[in-house]
Amino acid sequence: MVVKNTLDKEFLKKIKGQLLEEKTRLETELAQFTKKNPHNASDYDADFPTIGDAEDENAAEVATYGDNLTLERTLESSLRDVNDSLKRMEEGTYGICRYCGKPIDPKRLEARPVSSACMDCKKKLSGK
Repeated sequence: MVVKNTLDKEFLKKIKGQLLEEKTRLETELAQFTKKNPHNASDYDADFPTIGDAEDENAAEVATYGDNLTLERTLESSLRDVNDSLKRMEEGTYGICRYCGKPIDPKRLEARPVSSACMDCKKKLSGK
């Protein structure tokens, strides 16, 4: 049984706007140093920087590439969370805990719009 959300339409509209803004920000940031994977629309591939041919420049290229890979993974994960939240909105399940099926407190959703777990379940999952 799928539980539908009971959140106010204006609240959902506001949160959707925030999610769409965040999606644009994340995609823009990713586009600065990655290319979309043509075989997977939700995957990005960091570009290997070209700084020069000297030994220290090669070391800088490797270090920059390593930093970019870490940043790419972080941004991709955030973008995935945003897209999942937007999908749940379309399905009418946004604001429902994916673990217990109870409504997520709107204050939690305002603070973290990509939340998919209520505070009780989040505490259980994190062991706190």
